[in-house]
Amino acid sequence: MKKVLIGAGIFFLASCSSDMNSTNESPEAEAPVTQTANKRVCPSDLMREKILSKNPEARARVNAIEKNTADYINNIKLGKVLADGTVEIPVVFNVIYKTTTENVSDARLQSQIDVLNKDFGGTNSDVNNTPAEFASVKAGDTKIRFRLAKVNRKQSNTTQWNPDYEYMKSATKGIVATSPENYLNIWVVNKMSGGTLGYAYYPGTAPNPSWDGVVIAAPYIGTGSGTEYPFNLGRTATHEVGHYLNLPHLWGNYGCETDFSDDTPLSPGPNSGVPSYPLYRACGGVSRSQIFMNYMDYSDDRSLYMFTQNQKQRMQAVVAASGPRAGLRIN
Repeated sequence: MKKVLIGAGIFFLASCSSDMNSTNESPEAEAPVTQTANKRVCPSDLMREKILSKNPEARARVNAIEKNTADYINNIKLGKVLADGTVEIPVVFNVIYKTTTENVSDARLQSQIDVLNKDFGGTNSDVNNTPAEFASVKAGDTKIRFRLAKVNRKQSNTTQWNPDYEYMKSATKGIVATSPENYLNIWVVNKMSGGTLGYAYYPGTAPNPSWDGVVIAAPYIGTGSGTEYPFNLGRTATHEVGHYLNLPHLWGNYGCETDFSDDTPLSPGPNSGVPSYPLYRACGGVSRSQIFMNYMDYSDDRSLYMFTQNQKQRMQAVVAASGPRAGLRIN
């Protein structure tokens, strides 16, 4: 089990490979591309690290958020925090498509909301597959829910979106965010380069407040017709919303680093596919059973089905009345 090291490893942001503050627009690839992924790719942590390394103000905000989160969790242990009910987050989907088949239906968007509510409510049926080893740290109900507030749609000539840039969030090429301090904006784009399924900004890290939110490639949003196996059960959004609510990858940035939850085993890196339990991997010469069924790993959708208690506390700290995403509570 890990110890939480506040301030020592706060390297979790979200930027792929170019400067997120760049104003030099690089043309998007226009050649026909089929996004079929056999491995989960999410650059959110590396995006955050890049922003924090260049932006002292963002690092100060993240340090403050981590301190607030640690204080919140400690107050829970001391019995100083009382349950204040469930927080319902309003969601705005911004759908940007080129062809009519890429214009994700309202039904699929609602199916994604349904998946989020089950996964964050601990009512997903596959949570019962949790091994006995991890049953004691299973989050159960995180007291966070989601409701569909609005759907915006726009047709675009862009064949493929580069996650290094934020063109899908601009008025010219995409859709401008709806009050990102009060709504969770999820941009659904037809395809992304680099095999990226989705990415998100952590609290306090968006270089431009209007960029705050989540981006997901259309084949991996919701369930049913139009989604692509093995990421066809809506868990890409669960994973990315986890980042949006301040959950890092289980391995940190580069492996064997803290994820600031002391009830997840140290991990040398992501797992993929459909791992068989138990799966042992080593950090610092110590072999540990991996919690590859956690939403913040890279396993296929059918292998992901749980958060932990500490992850629940981290997310609750973010949406609490004093948290960095408290604005989501007022709608």
